[in-house]
Amino acid sequence: MATDDPTHKDVSHWLRSEGLSNREVSDRLGSGKVWDASTPVTSGARPWSPGLRLEESRPRFNPSLQPAVVHREPTFCVVYKPSGVLSVAAPGRRELNVVGEVRRWLGAAFAAHRIDEGTSGLLCVALTESAQLHLKAQFELHSVTRRYLAWVRGRFPAGERTVETGLVRDRGDGLRGVVPLGHPESKRACTTLRAVESRDGGSLVEAVLTTGRTHQVRLHLAHLGFPIVGDPLYGKQRAPRLLLHATHLGLCNPTTGASVAWTSPLPDDFLRCTRR
Repeated sequence: MATDDPTHKDVSHWLRSEGLSNREVSDRLGSGKVWDASTPVTSGARPWSPGLRLEESRPRFNPSLQPAVVHREPTFCVVYKPSGVLSVAAPGRRELNVVGEVRRWLGAAFAAHRIDEGTSGLLCVALTESAQLHLKAQFELHSVTRRYLAWVRGRFPAGERTVETGLVRDRGDGLRGVVPLGHPESKRACTTLRAVESRDGGSLVEAVLTTGRTHQVRLHLAHLGFPIVGDPLYGKQRAPRLLLHATHLGLCNPTTGASVAWTSPLPDDFLRCTRR
């Protein structure tokens, strides 16, 4: 069920208005039954929004630790990934990963792209090999629309800024790094950045990807002097998680050719870190 009534002050108030007891409210929030667009809701104190819905038929899961399918087609699906979960299996690690979980649920899964382990948000997974080829081609051609939200240290300047650099796998200390365009062994990376809001010594920054290189948003923000809070590699300000969220994903349906898109508002664990 969904609601468009703006009189509710927060999620708990709305759920109680739907006839749920306090115990039932806590149960639904803890078992992944409450969603705000493509983001599972875990906090009853979250402000009400028109995208809220209660999905009683959805299988129970822990939204803080487990991924969940938000949209499914015959050839691909879109998954919400919480921070701390791998996109794909990593050598020497036995933790669950999104592609492995989709394969367990649906019988087949093929990686089309990935987002960092510490990043939360939207991830597309192919369900057939032909769809994987189609989707990978879209990512390689940079025709997929991807937007991220990051919380950074400092007041990010107003206005829109496009950063175009080279990125290398090893800047000399074993970490990826930013180099000038045309540098040998570098790959071109282009990100458009703008401040959404600034408060409490930090800023919420939207990053729109033109290219999609590994750690691109993290590196470009650190290069500008605004490292993402909670980034263990390129920043110094600690947080319970990396404050980077894949908030929008738009692509071409590999079967129908139609343009499709999904939006994931900031999750509760991200919001808690920015209100300390």
